[in-house]
Amino acid sequence: MTSSHLTVTESDQTPRPGRWIALSVLVLAVLLVAVDATVLGLATPFLSEDLKPTGTQLLWIGDIYSFVIAGLLVSMGSLGDRIGRKKLLLTGAVAFGGVSVLNAYATTPEMMIVARALLGVAGATLMPATLALIRNIFHDPKERSLAIGIWGAMASAGAAVGPVVGGFLLEHFWWGSVFLINLPVMAVLVIVGIKTLPESKNPAPGPWDLTSVLLSLVGIVGVVYAIKEGAAHGPGWNVLVVGLLGAGALYWFVRRQLTLPAPLLDIRLFHHRGFSGAVLADLLTILGLSGLVFFLSQYLQLVQGRRPLEAGLAELPAAVGAVVAGLLAGNVARRYSVRSVVAGGLAAIGLSLAALVTISQSTGYPLLGAVLLVVGVGAGFSFTVTADVILSSVPKEHAGSASAVSETAYELGAALGIAVLGSIVTGVYRGFPTPSGIPADAASAAHESLGGAVEAAAGLPGHSGAALVAAAQEAFVDGLRFAAGAGAVVLLATSVAAWFLLRGQKLEEGVEHQRGHREDAER
Repeated sequence: MTSSHLTVTESDQTPRPGRWIALSVLVLAVLLVAVDATVLGLATPFLSEDLKPTGTQLLWIGDIYSFVIAGLLVSMGSLGDRIGRKKLLLTGAVAFGGVSVLNAYATTPEMMIVARALLGVAGATLMPATLALIRNIFHDPKERSLAIGIWGAMASAGAAVGPVVGGFLLEHFWWGSVFLINLPVMAVLVIVGIKTLPESKNPAPGPWDLTSVLLSLVGIVGVVYAIKEGAAHGPGWNVLVVGLLGAGALYWFVRRQLTLPAPLLDIRLFHHRGFSGAVLADLLTILGLSGLVFFLSQYLQLVQGRRPLEAGLAELPAAVGAVVAGLLAGNVARRYSVRSVVAGGLAAIGLSLAALVTISQSTGYPLLGAVLLVVGVGAGFSFTVTADVILSSVPKEHAGSASAVSETAYELGAALGIAVLGSIVTGVYRGFPTPSGIPADAASAAHESLGGAVEAAAGLPGHSGAALVAAAQEAFVDGLRFAAGAGAVVLLATSVAAWFLLRGQKLEEGVEHQRGHREDAER
């Protein structure tokens, strides 16, 4: 990489008019993808009743969206660098809206799986393009930090708002309505985006290598699938074969990138310690968080008996904390240091998860709300600063690829978190002793999941059903405590690692000329 590619011209320093309106358009896209990732969980029981999928089909309906997004993020980020990020974002937005209709009116499980996969393809175009456009719209580093903070805050808010919006819609309309809400948002995004977003791309991108695209897709989907299947059903030949195929494809992908004159992803970015440290912090943070948040939603509904809307509202402190911290993160990191903010944020999340080791079936909401608030603050500080570090570590021409690496770390971390922490919860849960007098088929269903236990208990006499549910709830809470402890260890260890990996890392204070000299020296 030469410094000539990184030289900032005088025009680059001029603030772009309408840049905050442009940011509001990008935020809409992020909000929508984040909402869509969480809203389906609440709709699953209604969808199951209508489409009657098998257990395997139901898993694919839930997982295929994240599989496809994870597998295509790097490819789509690189495509945006080549054809133009605005063009990719608006095309993806139109596709996202159209495929949402297909999801809403799916009539068979097979049609729903295909529709969710196509929604994942469209979603993969949106996330890297939004962050890359921020890198190119905001030239002043302090403004860019604030813009990234708003971007991250909306991603966090979307994940929390999803259950609230979903709960409201499901209590008033049919399950397809959770997809149709995408249409008006996408319409605004496209209409306003055409007028306000600037086009940006790599001026000398080279060809889009389709072999690399295929290797990336096969590699990431193979690894994520093997992790999820292994956690859900234990290791088997199919899991081993798919996992090895994925790992082999990723190895081949990395080797190929190192030989291509215009790689899909510049692997040499990882030689930059700040870039590698930020990506690793993202991946392990999400690993520690995602599995726990996933099971906490079930705890609120199936253990404490909250309705979907109430459970969604109960999780809002996390979003509030993330929004506030995200907006302050850039200034705090400049005043103190990048590593203190990131490591401190991760430590705060770790200590909050450690507090959940004391959770019981009757734990009051003040403790849960306080834990969620601190988790949100920690995540807001950490994710905002790491995103800023990742974007600042690369030239503008490669912003799409760098953004995609950040998003891929997020998706992989989510898959790993649900798999690893999920296997802890499931392992502890399945061992609970069945109360006497429970029929074998009901006991078998109850040991599969807490939802299965509640459903099985509904068909039993009052006393037997209540005893089965009580035993299942107690086992689930035991599993949740173990998972919280494991998540706390992961987050606290990541905090220590971030302290060393991000040593000396700083956020930019002003527009830098010739930044390439510094990066080349670091490498």
